[in-house]
Amino acid sequence: MSRSIHSKHVRLDRPRRAPVAKRKTKCLGGNDGLACRSCAIASRTCTYPDAQKTIRVPEAYLIQLEARLKAYEQGHENDAGRRGSLNLASFEHHPQQDPPTTALSDRSGSPTPTQDEEDIDDNPLTEKIAHLVLSPEGDKRYFGNSSSASLGKKFLDFVRSFKTGLDIGEDFITPTYNSNSNFSIRTNAPATSLPPFPVAKRLYAAQYAYIGTIFSFTSPETFEKNILGMYDREPDFADIRDRLQYCQTFIILAFGQMYSINQWTSYDGPPGFEYFQQAMNLLPDIHEQPSVTFVEVLSLVGYFFQNLNRRDAAFLYIGLARRMAISLGLHQEVSDNSLDDHAREHRRRLWWSVYSLDRILCVKSGNPLTIADEDIGVLPPSRLPDEPDICAATVLFHYTELSRILGKIMNNVYRTQRTTAYNLVSSVQSILAELAQWQSNLPQALQCDFTKLDSEISRQSVSIFLHYSQCINMTVRPLVFNVVRKCLQNHEKTGEWADWRNGLQQSTVLAVETCIAAAQNSAAVMAAAANQNLMATYGYMDGEHAFSAAIILVMINIAFPYNARDHAAMNLALDVLNGMAEKGNLHIRSLHRLLLNLCHTVIPVSADPDEEPASETPARQFLSPPAESAQPATSGTESKPEPEPEPEPESESPPIPLTNFTPEDPLAAFLAAQQSAPSTIPMPGEGGFIVPEELLSFENPASDAILWEEGYGTFDVGMDFDWAQWNA
Repeated sequence: MSRSIHSKHVRLDRPRRAPVAKRKTKCLGGNDGLACRSCAIASRTCTYPDAQKTIRVPEAYLIQLEARLKAYEQGHENDAGRRGSLNLASFEHHPQQDPPTTALSDRSGSPTPTQDEEDIDDNPLTEKIAHLVLSPEGDKRYFGNSSSASLGKKFLDFVRSFKTGLDIGEDFITPTYNSNSNFSIRTNAPATSLPPFPVAKRLYAAQYAYIGTIFSFTSPETFEKNILGMYDREPDFADIRDRLQYCQTFIILAFGQMYSINQWTSYDGPPGFEYFQQAMNLLPDIHEQPSVTFVEVLSLVGYFFQNLNRRDAAFLYIGLARRMAISLGLHQEVSDNSLDDHAREHRRRLWWSVYSLDRILCVKSGNPLTIADEDIGVLPPSRLPDEPDICAATVLFHYTELSRILGKIMNNVYRTQRTTAYNLVSSVQSILAELAQWQSNLPQALQCDFTKLDSEISRQSVSIFLHYSQCINMTVRPLVFNVVRKCLQNHEKTGEWADWRNGLQQSTVLAVETCIAAAQNSAAVMAAAANQNLMATYGYMDGEHAFSAAIILVMINIAFPYNARDHAAMNLALDVLNGMAEKGNLHIRSLHRLLLNLCHTVIPVSADPDEEPASETPARQFLSPPAESAQPATSGTESKPEPEPEPEPESESPPIPLTNFTPEDPLAAFLAAQQSAPSTIPMPGEGGFIVPEELLSFENPASDAILWEEGYGTFDVGMDFDWAQWNA
């Protein structure tokens, strides 16, 4: 491979572009042997079908590629017969082009690692074929490349690839609440039934605490005014305004009951399902006259369907809400003298609520974004003169900013149209810089104080922090998966558990540790919220954040050498999932069982062959051997690590008080492990900052370039399945 593409003096003899030259038209050439656009429009034969493009890449990257190509050519004939058992090409992708990939089997200073595991032609970045999969009901469905289920399914398949015969949760099917229910409007629908006014106010307050500030659909004043009017008169369901008003009220009551009941046993649906059915009986047809209230109703319907684990219906309804909002001009500032300041601000807040919810459901289900930021001209939500400094608009503004960054993550990280690792690193660095800037602008009143997790915390702070940590997680977790995969490949090849940091550049190590820290902190915040009864047992967001953090922590505990802090964090994350599962969340119960089965099955894989089989409780065992085993195990005894003496407290790192936690509390165990074995990425204190400054200014990691490409290329549109529903 020549590096002459960097030369400014090289002249290339190009074919004459006759047809285009006669028309005085500039020809940019075609791609893949196709005619240029100008010749195609004119129906002329193009004599210059291939563009002579220049792609600028770091020279060190080219040198590395040359070395890898030479190593491949030299070792292909000698080593063809002993290709490793961990060749992932058979289940990862079907390559269509030939960019290079490499394995992480030798990361010393040499730029020529072996190619035992993977062919240099196998690059998952080139996979562009979408796959439809069958749901348990027999329907074909599509799940895109940024869903958390993709990460779990990918890791599950990888573990099965080198340990055949494993039975990892293949009997579990994620239930979809009331999958056979017909939510269409019924002509003989039963009479509506409103709860007493005090109950209605309590249910509204419950839903407002969880979603009333991060989204703005119905204000407390509007809800109280509407429901009082319903008690005073008979409804006229021939009037679309009455139907929408009742429909909206019943959906709000459904959310309120779902968030206020902490334990529920029903296969029809979560708490509030009966209210939701009444709302769906009154929902007008989509061809009815659009209105602001209609947009609010469609958004709430879509989000409740997401809580029912009916993702397709949720995606469709929130899409209808967004399109109706656009048809009403909510995405732009309008010149209408009939609108006062409150009405204008409500339009803005409603648009950004629909935008944020649409972004979240699209990205976390792996669907493409449905509107570009450049097409939006409405002002961001802002505080009205009669509102306090920290109000619902403040929360909505900062939460929506995270949703906007989430869209950038989808476009810049999970799209397949990427070229070089340099672009990937730049994209990740840019996103992390935006997240760091966002965090620095977050008011102190909305931040989580990790030094006071046993004191009262606000639900809106929990929601914001989990959204923030999830953005970090989604940005870096493809790289984490690739590092985990390489560690397991190396162990399968050498039988040793080496430090995963060996041979990696500092920038790559920092990126992985940042993702791990985000998962650990998410688990800690959710555990603290659960202790204060602030977890939405049946809520989609909390379940998504809990599973996303847990799968990261399970993976690193399986693949990385034993670390007390990481192990305690995994136990904490699994405990959070278990709490939601035991209280009746059927979807989380299935995911929790899959993670437990994965842990129970892989523990013997990661442990030393001479050790006794791992127990059925992962909280009592480590998955891979300790990173430091200075004392050899005595014969006839179990090779379990002896409890280490408690380290002396350091003056510059005062212990976090744990007055309200019992010794058996997984959160207390994690915080204690955090203090005894601090990470290079510290636990956030009052400010909650976890993105290290070094990660925002690192140079392109040339020696890890293909590792980045390979990791992010793993998550293409052909790899995504719902891990719980399609794990067979």
